[in-house]
Amino acid sequence: MASGLVGMQTMHAAWAQDAALLDDRVTQHSVADTICRPGYAETVSPPLDSIMARKDRMLAKHGIDADDGTSYALDRRVPIVLGGSPDAAANFELRPWAGYAGERRKALLTARLKRCVCAGRMTLAEAQAAIVGNWPAQYGRLAHRCDGDGEFDDGASASAERSGNDGS
Repeated sequence: MASGLVGMQTMHAAWAQDAALLDDRVTQHSVADTICRPGYAETVSPPLDSIMARKDRMLAKHGIDADDGTSYALDRRVPIVLGGSPDAAANFELRPWAGYAGERRKALLTARLKRCVCAGRMTLAEAQAAIVGNWPAQYGRLAHRCDGDGEFDDGASASAERSGNDGS
């Protein structure tokens, strides 16, 4: 592995461990009781009105017309299901829904990383570093690593992406 890549992985791991992005209730020791528990994200997520108001403010800040807002998702850099803070301003960014680095694709990978963490095939810190790192370039490798049988389930992810199901 090239030394530059090691440095980038270290930087992303450090950024992923930034307390401003994380929910302190979620640790490697608490994953079974938090992110791996069905419905966890819904219990800690702010009300939809609050989320939509934040998105509107961010669209305005970035000079994006509200009519074009449906093309963007209010993304959490570290998703709730990977231990990200549900409401910290530092954890939010606008992300296009579609495309190589779009929210739909990120949500599919997030769901796979969560399954990987919950099955013990990856640590929470590794999953957090992967999702804040250059996940689009590593999508295939990460998705492959997190599939239970080691096979990339292209059919399921493709149908979920076509239906707009974001997997979170």
